[in-house]
Amino acid sequence: MFDPGLRGHQAIRDKLLERLQAGRLPGTLLFTGPEAVGKRRVAMELAQREICFRKTACGACEACRLFKGDDLPVEWPNLLRIAPEGKAGLIKIGAVRDSDLVEGGVIRWASLAPAPGCHRWILVEDAHRLNGGAANMLLKTLEEPPPGTHFLLITHRPEAVLQTIRSRAQRLAFGPLTDAEAWAAASAAGWAESDREAWLALAEGTLRGLDEAAFTRAKAQVEAWIALGAGASFESASGPLVPDKDAAQGQSEQLRGPVDLLLRILADLGRLRAGRTPALAPWGEGLARLAATSLDLRRPMEAVSTAQQSLSRNPSPEPLLRELAMALT
Repeated sequence: MFDPGLRGHQAIRDKLLERLQAGRLPGTLLFTGPEAVGKRRVAMELAQREICFRKTACGACEACRLFKGDDLPVEWPNLLRIAPEGKAGLIKIGAVRDSDLVEGGVIRWASLAPAPGCHRWILVEDAHRLNGGAANMLLKTLEEPPPGTHFLLITHRPEAVLQTIRSRAQRLAFGPLTDAEAWAAASAAGWAESDREAWLALAEGTLRGLDEAAFTRAKAQVEAWIALGAGASFESASGPLVPDKDAAQGQSEQLRGPVDLLLRILADLGRLRAGRTPALAPWGEGLARLAATSLDLRRPMEAVSTAQQSLSRNPSPEPLLRELAMALT
């Protein structure tokens, strides 16, 4: 009754199936946990199982193949996906009220009778990106979804989801994958054994490194921060940290990755000074050299905290990165 290609979170998947079969699944669920840990795929498995030709989410039939890959349709017979749009990365009121996604909007779609043997599942990806108008319009439906309809809200930032929405949802917390689970997914995606140590170190129990470009960028960003800490000039070393102005993702969202990586590097410097092994072990030599300096870790940690708080205000990338680089010297 489970997709064999989906790794980890078996206890949560067992609980969801048990409650679904017993008719006790809440109308609104909030899936929380690290980014790219598999929350969305677990949510989609609920809908996949219903339209699977074998009714088991076998992962092999033509119906199950609809749920694979990155270019997923917005609407299935029993599933509707709502996701952020544009560089601002917001879910706007048009996606809920109007016909941006489906005729009549999401609330009307939720009220339609489900297909025989199915429920109606509404998957809200990055639920913390619901803007005020869209969130408020959904509140009544989230509190009392129509019979047979379930809202599945996915987020790695539950603190940014409106309290009025959190109070209407039952929360399911997803933890990181084990190294074995994460690497099994990476191996299935074609990653070579030679990449294992670096891939697992950067993945941190998630699957965000499955995308080769994301993995390469993260490696370059770790090396850039180490170089800046060792005294390299901002102009010569900061290239991998600077957002791409032409990317579909907004610059503030692109900044989140390198800022979070710097925090991990600082934590590793503390580990090394305490005689422990760094989590980013493949970069151990460079980290050890930084740990041996007189750098006071409190200053860059305070700078990172300030940067994280300012990301939601769309700061100018270069001044923010320069401030962080200066805090490392």
